[in-house]
Amino acid sequence: MLVAVDSADTHLAKTHLVEAKDLQYAYAGTGESALRGVTLSVREGTFVAILGRNGSGKSTFAKQLNVLITPTGGSVRVMCMDTREPENTIAIRQAVGLVFQNPDNQIVATVVEEDVAFGPENLGVPPPEIRDRVDRALDAVAMREHAKKAPHTLSGGQKQRVAIAGALAMRPKLLALDEATAMLDPDGRREVMNTVRDLIRNHGMTVVWITHTMEEAIAADEVIVISNGEAVLRGTPREVFSETRRLEELGLAAPQATQVSSLLRDRGVPVPPGVLTVEELADAVCAIAACA
Repeated sequence: MLVAVDSADTHLAKTHLVEAKDLQYAYAGTGESALRGVTLSVREGTFVAILGRNGSGKSTFAKQLNVLITPTGGSVRVMCMDTREPENTIAIRQAVGLVFQNPDNQIVATVVEEDVAFGPENLGVPPPEIRDRVDRALDAVAMREHAKKAPHTLSGGQKQRVAIAGALAMRPKLLALDEATAMLDPDGRREVMNTVRDLIRNHGMTVVWITHTMEEAIAADEVIVISNGEAVLRGTPREVFSETRRLEELGLAAPQATQVSSLLRDRGVPVPPGVLTVEELADAVCAIAACA
């Protein structure tokens, strides 16, 4: 069942990596509220997609996770650490790896492996451990063979995978990606999405995926929709995307297969609700045709 976000189960609090309670944020000098009382949580080992149109507040929420900004009201706790307490900043930034949409703005070195090593070096990690972290991080994103290359010679998708490796080298508990595919072509988007799916499936990474592209959220365990600074919907992808009219009211569109299935139902074709992919839609239509 689709529920309001602020009804999150409290008995699971021990496994929450992130807990936002009545989170508010207003940009200084403008008085404009980007977040208005957001309450949500992210459980360890889950893939959470946060959706919203441009200007909805989802990127502002992402910055709260890594203490790039802190609440002007309410609170955010990461691994039970309050982001408003300065003494928690370093530990939280180690716990949350944050990747933005433009990889060129995140790459700071002229060699791939040196870029991945940048974060651990700043923490004073011993060189042998840095070597191990860099190798493991590049392996995790399938970029080990490019370790000696200059980042500017890579494709957009490869650069974004290097940025992800840089975050992984910090050994985070949670990886947050803010519109990480927005500037990539279709091949680059597939590269990054496949990398993230592998991190979740094979490395047990907790992922917060922030996007306005519905198809990218299909594989998530949970979808949260933010609109005008408020978290307004929460549920599984099937639950949230079945609310096609509500999504339209929020300036969003369900995946194309879901939209088509909804149109078919409106015309009397008994396509079941909850269709997310083209493959599911084709199977449903073929099953209806076989029974006709």
